[in-house]
Amino acid sequence: MGVKFIKISVVYFVVGVCLGMYMSMNEVFTFTPVHVHINLLGWTAMTLFGLIYVVFPKAAETTLAKVHFWIHNICLPIMMVGLALLVSGNENGHIPVAVGSTVLIIGIILFAINVLKNVKAGEESKQAG
Repeated sequence: MGVKFIKISVVYFVVGVCLGMYMSMNEVFTFTPVHVHINLLGWTAMTLFGLIYVVFPKAAETTLAKVHFWIHNICLPIMMVGLALLVSGNENGHIPVAVGSTVLIIGIILFAINVLKNVKAGEESKQAG
């Protein structure tokens, strides 16, 4: 699960950086909120999820990890499309932002529960080292 999160996070990183470059080149920063959320929730958070799951493989093997993975990877794009619509002036973006962000937060809460239940000192991966 950890490696999957890390690999997908790199895709979000490329998308976020390309969006930032596009906005800079055109000096139009309408999509700044989308750029920020892609980099924070896509690149940074997913990389950290992945690293935690690599270091603590017991947590990565749980149903909570699998559900979290799918929730995050389905809801983040929905939320980003909705946010892009909203900042472009299209009021139809409210529903995908509301649904995507709400379910995404549920996924993050599942991640927190997983970490609190399954990440314990001394149970790190023996591969790192």
